[in-house]
Amino acid sequence: MARVAVLHNTLDGRGGADAVCLHVCEALQSVHDVTLFTLSRSSLTDLNRLFDTDARVPVHRPPGTDLVCRTFDALPDRLGPQLAPRSVLLDRAFARHADRFDAAVSTANEFSLSLPSVQYVHFPQFNRRSVPAASSGWFDPLWSRLAGLGDGRLPSDTRLLANSAWTADAVEAAYGRRPTVSHPPVDPPPNPRPWAEREDGVVVVGRLAPDKRPLRAIRIVDGVRARGHDLHLHLVGSSSSIYADYARRVAAAAADRPYVHLDRDAPHSRIETLLETHRYGLNCKPEEHFGMAVAEYVAAGMVAFAPDAGGQREVLANRSDRLFDSTTEAVSTVAAAVEGGARPSLPRDRYTSDRFHDAIRGHVASVLDAPA
Repeated sequence: MARVAVLHNTLDGRGGADAVCLHVCEALQSVHDVTLFTLSRSSLTDLNRLFDTDARVPVHRPPGTDLVCRTFDALPDRLGPQLAPRSVLLDRAFARHADRFDAAVSTANEFSLSLPSVQYVHFPQFNRRSVPAASSGWFDPLWSRLAGLGDGRLPSDTRLLANSAWTADAVEAAYGRRPTVSHPPVDPPPNPRPWAEREDGVVVVGRLAPDKRPLRAIRIVDGVRARGHDLHLHLVGSSSSIYADYARRVAAAAADRPYVHLDRDAPHSRIETLLETHRYGLNCKPEEHFGMAVAEYVAAGMVAFAPDAGGQREVLANRSDRLFDSTTEAVSTVAAAVEGGARPSLPRDRYTSDRFHDAIRGHVASVLDAPA
């Protein structure tokens, strides 16, 4: 049994990356002595309930974490969660404890660590100016340098994983090394209804955040209804203090429409029920790095739709009749599927958590067994 540190900058966004973190902790806790390092106020109890996980590991929050969280939460919604500076702070805090561990696992992208590591990259957080698909921002060179990655080189004892082939392309552009693709865990719900018994409704699962575009989802359903299709919409979103103002805008838009239902911070059981009982799943974030919500729709036996960009194209097998480039095209794509009686056709069990857990344990074992 080795001593393994799991690093995750913040769990307060309550998105797919955070689910991966909890699954990694769950996969490793039975075979290693695991400690989670994070700059986050969220409790594992709440997150386990949200993600249907069973992570039971000690959590190390560096001194000043609460102040750091309040400071970042006070930033305007349009600035986003500022993952790069959070990671720089976490890296500094972890460095004082690194010699206590045999290996580390980052579930929050790339770090320059002083010990063997497995690093799961959802999308590069540093050296983004080298990545064609990334918006780098003015401070990218500063954060990259402070993270010890300004030269675009990762430590040689780093094993890189990526959530999709599209993300792997981005990592290779930034660091000249291609990660192994390890898709995130998504289990099929246990009791999917037969197609004929499902409701003519659209489900959107995801954080109530600007990048997830829930307001765009409302406009799309507005447009499909204007074409004569009596669809309703369920927005199932985890809320975060990071995006409090935006969440209020989404709630107001939903309240104005009797056919839009908002489930904030719904337990996993409620999400499963909606996925099992509705026909259509919709994602609106462009260039989704993988698209866990899209994978959840497929696993539930739904007809899923997503923007024609990013890793979600892989999830939908690049089907042109499920992908769109604009709100107008999304309206036409969804309406055509409804009119044509489209049925789900993709395998439901491609991304099971058992597969993911086995892969993570194998990658950690490999870095622990590698010669110094």
